[in-house]
Amino acid sequence: MHGYEVKGDGDTLQRVENQLRCYAEVYDFVTFVVTEKHLPKLLPRLPDWVGVLVAEADDLGLRQHRPAGYNATVQRAPLAALLWVEEIKQFLLARGLAGASTLRQREVLQFLRTTHTITLSSLAQYVRERLIARLPERLALREVRKAERERLADLRARRAARRKRR
Repeated sequence: MHGYEVKGDGDTLQRVENQLRCYAEVYDFVTFVVTEKHLPKLLPRLPDWVGVLVAEADDLGLRQHRPAGYNATVQRAPLAALLWVEEIKQFLLARGLAGASTLRQREVLQFLRTTHTITLSSLAQYVRERLIARLPERLALREVRKAERERLADLRARRAARRKRR
């Protein structure tokens, strides 16, 4: 998976270290998309494997400052934490861990931190599959929320028009 962090002119770089630590735990590749303003201060804070794209103000394009390299610091537990606990349990049950269904989230993540029986590659593939499978549902939910916002905006406009007529 490839994680992106966008920093515009109005943003600060105060949280970069924490964001990078979190991204490094779960993403195979990480790229910061920044404006020219942030480039000189950001580069010394990033490891060499983190890619950098610079947003060009004049033509609204992106210029690659450096490509993202492979991140070898991905960890099983933070990666699994991207999923719902039931999804993680299903993954473990499918791999023969019989007691997985009774574990709490904390216990599941602790198991993933210490086990050598679950490969990072198999877990990463499962996480990708589950996140991609959620996409249609998330898009449908987004449409429902949008329709609700539009309905409420229309309702507010009609109420305001009625108040004006009074």
